[in-house]
Amino acid sequence: MSSFSWRDGDRLIRFGRGAVNEAVDLLGGPGYALLTTERWVEAAPHVAVAAADVHMVGPGLIPDLAGDLLGPVSNDRLVALGGGRVVDVTKALAAASGARAMAIPTTLSGAEMTRGHRHARGVDETTPRVRPTVVINDPGLSASQPVPEMAASALNAFGHAAEALFVPHGIPVVDLVGAEAARLLAGGFSARGEPDRDALALGALLGGYALDASGLGLHHVLAQTLVREAGVGQGPANAVMLPHTLGALAWRGPQCAERLAAALGDDPATVAGPIAALTGAASLSELGVDAGALPHCADAAAARDELDNTPPRAGRAEILALYEHAY
Repeated sequence: MSSFSWRDGDRLIRFGRGAVNEAVDLLGGPGYALLTTERWVEAAPHVAVAAADVHMVGPGLIPDLAGDLLGPVSNDRLVALGGGRVVDVTKALAAASGARAMAIPTTLSGAEMTRGHRHARGVDETTPRVRPTVVINDPGLSASQPVPEMAASALNAFGHAAEALFVPHGIPVVDLVGAEAARLLAGGFSARGEPDRDALALGALLGGYALDASGLGLHHVLAQTLVREAGVGQGPANAVMLPHTLGALAWRGPQCAERLAAALGDDPATVAGPIAALTGAASLSELGVDAGALPHCADAAAARDELDNTPPRAGRAEILALYEHAY
C-alpha cells in the first residue's frame, strides 16, 4: 500500500507506514499539548517527549472527559494520540478553546477525519465543531489492535463508508470514496490468516472522509445511542447492529445498495457477517445489554435529527424492531 500526503482544504493528511516517525515535524514542532493513554505513549514515545504537557484520557463520556480537561489543557495546538474517544475529546477541547486539533489515530474509528463530536460539558451546543487540521495515519498504529477489537473497529468504519452511499448528499465523489472504502475494509479480512492491516487503515481513513462529507444516518444513530444509553463500546455496537441496519438502509435506497454490492462483489450483509463473527459478540445480549433497556434506547434514537438524513425517517417502532432483532 503506497504512502501519500494529501492537502484537503485546511488540513494535511499523511498516510503510510513510518509516517509516525515524521509526526513531530508535521505537527509544527515541539510544544503542543498531547492527549493520549499510557499504552500509546509507550508506542510513540518521541511524540510524548516533544509535547509541552501530556494529559491522559481515561474511560467515560466525551462531554465529561472534555469538561474535566477544559482547565488543565491550555495550548494552541492539541494533539490526539489514541482511538476515537481520545480524538473526540481533543476535538471537543479545540472547539471550546479555539485551538487547533491534530490527530494520530490508533484505531480504525475514522474520528480523525470528521468534525463530528460531542461538546465538552458546559459548552454551548451552537459552538462550531472542528476536525483535525493535521492527520497522521500510520497503519502500524491505526491498524495495530488485536483482531477481535480491530474487526469491531473495521465495521464501525465500514458503517461510515456504507451509510455515506445512502445519504442523499448529491456529491458523486463521496459515493466513489465510500464504495472504495467499503471494498478495502471488506477485502482486508477476505484472505485466510493475518488481515491486510494497511488496506484496513486506508479504508477507515476514506470511510471517515465520506462520513464527514455526508453526515450520519440511521445506522450510526442506532449504534451511537447504544453507546450513550446502554454503555456499549463504539466498535462492538456498530459490529452487532450493522448486519441489521444494512437491510433497513437497502429498502430505502435500492440503487445505493446495488452500488455497494457491486463494490464488494457480494451482498453487504453477507460480507459484514464473517467480520462481525471475529469480534466475539454477535448480539446485543452477548454485549451485556439488558433487554429492558431497548425501549429507552429506541426512544432516545427516535428523537435524533440525523434520522432525516436517510429518508424516509425511521420511527420508534422500526428502531425498536431493529434493536430487538439484534438482541
